[in-house]
Amino acid sequence: MPGSVIGAEQSLDLTRFVRPGDSIVWGQACGEPQTLTERLVAQRHQIGPVRCFVGIPARSILQPESVDGLSLSSYCGTGSNAALHQAGLLEIAPVHYSRIPDLLTSGPARADVVFVQVSAADETGRHSMSLTDDYLSAVIDSAAVVIVEINDRAPVVAGARTLGPGEWTAAVRSSREPAQMESAHASDVVHAVARNVASLIEDGATLQFGIGAVPEAVLRELHGRRDLGIHSGVLNEAAMELMESGAATGARKSLDRGIAVAGFVTGTRRLFDFVDRNPAVNVRSTGYTHDSAILSAQHALAAINSAIEVDVFGAVNAEVAAGKYVGAVGGAMDFLRGAAASRGGLPIVALPSSARGRSRIVAALGGPVSTPRADAAIIVTENGIADLRGLSLERRVEEMLRLADPVHRGELAAAAEPILRGEHQLTRGTVR
Repeated sequence: MPGSVIGAEQSLDLTRFVRPGDSIVWGQACGEPQTLTERLVAQRHQIGPVRCFVGIPARSILQPESVDGLSLSSYCGTGSNAALHQAGLLEIAPVHYSRIPDLLTSGPARADVVFVQVSAADETGRHSMSLTDDYLSAVIDSAAVVIVEINDRAPVVAGARTLGPGEWTAAVRSSREPAQMESAHASDVVHAVARNVASLIEDGATLQFGIGAVPEAVLRELHGRRDLGIHSGVLNEAAMELMESGAATGARKSLDRGIAVAGFVTGTRRLFDFVDRNPAVNVRSTGYTHDSAILSAQHALAAINSAIEVDVFGAVNAEVAAGKYVGAVGGAMDFLRGAAASRGGLPIVALPSSARGRSRIVAALGGPVSTPRADAAIIVTENGIADLRGLSLERRVEEMLRLADPVHRGELAAAAEPILRGEHQLTRGTVR
């Protein structure tokens, strides 16, 4: 029955709602509806073959030995997704984050079923999307089957979307701690990178930040600033600390003044308690968080993203390391372009200059081009800052060599020189 709630004492039978050949989507990271995903894995053979689109995993319920019958795809190789991809059990779709809602609501990747974790009902009888909205809102509106997990331990988070009984096919009640994600460890080098990035951020800037050690370390360097704003794909514990310190008030934001906006929340119980019924935090859809007009309208948007490697001309690989897919195209391009269009904006890509004895500033990328050199940003390492915007190829090489680890500069310069010669030949050629 549409809108029915399956009591906690009843066994959830997904075969009533999911058919062989269906495509399923569920909330990522801390927004994963764990009761539903566990039941899907347990009943996969009774249901029959289905397709699953998975986001960032906060836990490793999908293991090689438990995904037979499930055809898996994702936009990222983060966390346990990397091992599944290496085993040939997960396909990666290299897609800009802003396009994910369209992909999941039309065409061959259209979702038939969506699993959503929601909070307990508020005083109006409606349920918040809790820790994750991002691409779920679009799928809720288009999927044939919507199954919600009403988790009374999931925080009530303000946002544009709430759900009521008439908007789901079925629901199951649970009372369990949402999946948690700890902050990334930051090395001394990462802290040095973060200090250089922080030197660029002025009072009143609006911050976007990616996932990982570098963006988190940057946020922890900004407690001395005032009236910072937050408009990001993710809200993490470093951002919470920035708000608690009084540095991030959102007082100068052009839009959503006084409110931190994100697509999903990722952290531990401390963060869940912070966002619960907090009017200063909103979880919104990808159609809002990654919208180019919204981003460009933000006051002094500083987009802080990391990378696996950057070449001497400013092209970025954020997907593949040592032949393994561990990252994503993600929202970097959406935010970097938004920051470039924002008045006083800063499109920033930050990374340590080397890792495990190998330079991360390279003559030629060892993986795909996630962000092209035409969208050249402000590149930051522990060795300095290089604003590549508007620079010639020659000047870019000079600046990037300065950012590289001194141990690798000579070798890198020698490798870059013939590439630069080839670029000269290309630019002098005649297009027929």
